[in-house]
Amino acid sequence: MAQLEHKAAADRVDRETLPMAKFTDPRHTATGEPRAQVALSGLRTLWLNTGTLCNLACANCYIESSPRNDRLAYLSTEEVVGYLDEIEHEGLGTEEIGITGGEPFMNPDLPAILRACLERGHWVLLLTNAMRPMMKQAEALLALRALAAERLTLRVSLDHYGPAVHEAERGPRSWAPAIAGLRWLTEAGFHVTIASRQLSGESDAALRAGFAHFFAEHALPMDANDPRDLVIFPEMDEGADVPEITEACWGLLGRRPEQVMCAESRMVVKRKGATHPVVVPCTLLPYDTRFELGETLRDSAGPVALNHPHCARFCVLGGASCGAG
Repeated sequence: MAQLEHKAAADRVDRETLPMAKFTDPRHTATGEPRAQVALSGLRTLWLNTGTLCNLACANCYIESSPRNDRLAYLSTEEVVGYLDEIEHEGLGTEEIGITGGEPFMNPDLPAILRACLERGHWVLLLTNAMRPMMKQAEALLALRALAAERLTLRVSLDHYGPAVHEAERGPRSWAPAIAGLRWLTEAGFHVTIASRQLSGESDAALRAGFAHFFAEHALPMDANDPRDLVIFPEMDEGADVPEITEACWGLLGRRPEQVMCAESRMVVKRKGATHPVVVPCTLLPYDTRFELGETLRDSAGPVALNHPHCARFCVLGGASCGAG
């Protein structure tokens, strides 16, 4: 019995002295310091993930969208309207609705979802690869442009200013259809911006110079040096070790909690087989159920613990945001 008690005590000591794994405790980091949290200052942007199905299977898609990935089901118009109603009834003052996927145009309800958002007076930021699924909805898009052209922005994903890097990420024959869709959008009078990534290893300045040449070559009305026209996201290396963000980090890094995306945004997702969508803090955390904040926007209003590598890698250290500006 004494041997068993001694072993149990030794096991307790081992557990207490061994370092805790990073990004496990929402209140403390692995070193025991208070973990940084971000309070919701106001719901400026509500993101809708319309489903993870996509016509492409990109090599480094953070959400692993593909023609077969239906882990996030299509949101319905009725479900979206429920959240728009809550925004109105609660007086949340939400300005922008962001729409992402997957490829949003794969969702057959997308035109009706866009119309519902625009008719409520929201600004809409729609992320797309501008390929065949979008062009199949060209007529519906033109009708929406006539409804509220100044409040609808389409952000087209181009992973580089040249086809080689883009197709290495998105697959063969993905460049030409994207450029054709991009040109159709601009010629039809839509407000279009570009989202790119630091896949090539080039500096921000070099990428912007390359895109400036690309915009001029294709007569596209965008300023490569304007971060609203060309957003360049830092590449997220899933295998890279990143530090946890403590409360002390804000002062050390010269950052403030209100600068982080989850200070003013939330995202609605619907898991495959679920009866109701749920709200998560941001676009980067669609699958981690630890970050489910509830089924309603009211439920999701509490602070968010920065308890995921993406919080450090992308938002705090990378200084990135998915919003329009």
